Amino acid sequence: MPKQYLDINVLQAAKQRIEFVFDNFDRIYLSFSGGKDSTVMLHLVMDECKKRNRQIGLLFIDWEAQYQYTINHIKECIDMYKEYLEIYWVTLPLKTTNSVSQFEPEWICWEKGKEKLWVRELPKNTISNYDYFSFYHYAMTFEEFIFKFGKWYQKKGLENCSYDNVHTACLIGIRTDESFNRYLKLKVEKNRTFFKKKKWILKQKSTQRNIFSVHPIYDWKTQDIWVYNSKFNKIYNQLYDRMYQAGVGIHQQRICEPYGDEQKKGLWLFHIIEPETWGKIVARVNGANSGALYSRESGNITGRIKITKPENHTWESFARFLLNSMPPPTREHYENKILIYLNWCHAHDIEVPDFQNKDTGTKDIPSWRRICKCLLKNDYWCYMLSFSANKSELVEKYLKLMRRRKKKWEYLRLRNLHNI
Repeated sequence: MPKQYLDINVLQAAKQRIEFVFDNFDRIYLSFSGGKDSTVMLHLVMDECKKRNRQIGLLFIDWEAQYQYTINHIKECIDMYKEYLEIYWVTLPLKTTNSVSQFEPEWICWEKGKEKLWVRELPKNTISNYDYFSFYHYAMTFEEFIFKFGKWYQKKGLENCSYDNVHTACLIGIRTDESFNRYLKLKVEKNRTFFKKKKWILKQKSTQRNIFSVHPIYDWKTQDIWVYNSKFNKIYNQLYDRMYQAGVGIHQQRICEPYGDEQKKGLWLFHIIEPETWGKIVARVNGANSGALYSRESGNITGRIKITKPENHTWESFARFLLNSMPPPTREHYENKILIYLNWCHAHDIEVPDFQNKDTGTKDIPSWRRICKCLLKNDYWCYMLSFSANKSELVEKYLKLMRRRKKKWEYLRLRNLHNI
């Protein structure tokens, strides 16, 4: 389907969308990262809050091992708009993927017992009490926290009332111009529920309640962000100036937790922009230094773009070799994912050949070469194989279930894997 253009510019469209949200939703909060997109979202939404004299929630997940520039920017924004904000600055131990290490494939910010290694001191007046949120448990995943926060925010103060009809909006500064996956998030209609046919208001998955993810600036280009900041003299994260000075173009600049599969490509910037922060990160995050050295390289070290295999291996045997070279807990995790993947393909009469055309691209085309790329990338949750992150409280149950399944399944091409 081709794009459909309107007779207004993206700024006018974003303002109209935000007005629509305020007219139709009972509760509104903004998921804030301190990046260029979420900052523009904040400015636009605050303009509407001022007009209506209304407060909204602001959720910021503090990852501990991140740029001081970003933390300073967050403080500046909160100070500027505090009259219109309910602040939820979260400094709880949360788990995220660490694709620069197989020995520590998941990393916990603000980890209990490692206070002396923390990159920063715990900020004051933030949410660090484990009992603050009724749904929180230690080291839950970021994805699980975000999902449950929305439900918590919806029913806050309504414990003794019905909240199923309380329409709640989570404002997110996502632009489809950033990546193909973000474009698909709003473009694909299958199994999606939209609010009043507005495709930029998407009902959150796995919930029957009226909680929606809202994307008012989904159609902005990167240039639109910077034109807006310049034209209206808006504050922004000064980290972007340092990135530009380091030679990073405006389309490649990213601010988020830096140890994921895509984000690790920017690790090398830390020791240039904030060397003191980088020195602490190297001691704090397993594999950060090697990730900074090699994550921009294409090839087998990090599985980026082009991958090769030894001449004496097929892609299937190379996958087995890679699995057997991993630490036991990491190996078991990947074996479980691959077993499920292959068993699903087998049940649906889908062949998994050694390789096939375009099998390492964004579309999931099954092959052992694709599995190898997943392993080389350290794609811990196997997004390349169409998985999503497990909810942390279910991980132990999941592992026990997989150990039982391994004894039952007799999938021919995987039964020679280590301990299977």
